[in-house]
Amino acid sequence: MVFGFFRQKNQNRKIVERQWAILTSAARTPAFYADMGVPDTVMGRFEMLTIILILFFRRTAKSPTSGQELAQEIIDAFFEDVDHSIRELGVGDPSVPKRMKKLAGMFYGRLESYAASLDASDREKLVAALRRNLHPEAGDAAPSMEQLADWMFEAEQALSSLDEELISTGTATIAVPKGV
Repeated sequence: MVFGFFRQKNQNRKIVERQWAILTSAARTPAFYADMGVPDTVMGRFEMLTIILILFFRRTAKSPTSGQELAQEIIDAFFEDVDHSIRELGVGDPSVPKRMKKLAGMFYGRLESYAASLDASDREKLVAALRRNLHPEAGDAAPSMEQLADWMFEAEQALSSLDEELISTGTATIAVPKGV
């Protein structure tokens, strides 16, 4: 009985690792950075991964328990990765918790903002949120975020039609742009 528990945990780890690899690969798609105005910086990549995860979590929220458990393990992996990245950038141990708290606040703020826009099918509100989050210093000079917003609506639609088995096996993909 106990050995079955450990085997199940090991299988879950493989599913989470497989799904995490798919999601992070999607966030690294060059078209987001070259064609859609996402800055190719550490924070730009954080923002793009946040967008991908939000779309994935919105889909798994409609899943049975296994999909929701996978989403929780993915969020744990995300914050472990962020912690590791902060340390790799040379942030000292005493500063890491403060930075993590700030980044977690950013993530959950974006989740709330993007979800409200997606739920209301409000493209203009989503575009404004993307401009504010991806180019906080640019103001009116920020690049257009219309393509990225349109892609988010399309990706969410595509995710909603994914078979539940793809979610539970950690093989759910997000259709990414090929380039403009």
